Amino acid sequence: MKALPQITEAEYEVMKLVWEKHPISTNEITETLTAVSAWSPKTVQTLIKRLTDKGALTYEKKGRMFYYTPAVRKDEYVSRESRSFLNRFYGGHLSAMVSAYLEQGTLSEEERNQLRSLLDEKKEDQP
Repeated sequence: MKALPQITEAEYEVMKLVWEKHPISTNEITETLTAVSAWSPKTVQTLIKRLTDKGALTYEKKGRMFYYTPAVRKDEYVSRESRSFLNRFYGGHLSAMVSAYLEQGTLSEEERNQLRSLLDEKKEDQP
């Protein structure tokens, strides 16, 4: 299995857009991100170049335009980052993370109900 590249928080914003709208041109990426952030066009273009250099994005040139496609699947990347977060902050234990959120009072009643439903559904799926 190919190793997934390390992606910074800023680069992740670019990736989210490319995952959603690929293939997407440099201009579309730049226009979208400069409209919703304080980034300059040069900053966005630098992030695109870094992601391409890391192997997270591929591109195809059509005429004078470059169109980008993700070389990394979103589900694989999110899965790796989730595991990394759990390992780093909670010793790899999901229950420790949920307990911390419960103790801090940061889970709403709706979120607690959603967790109960997910666990109940999973229990029903098992033989």
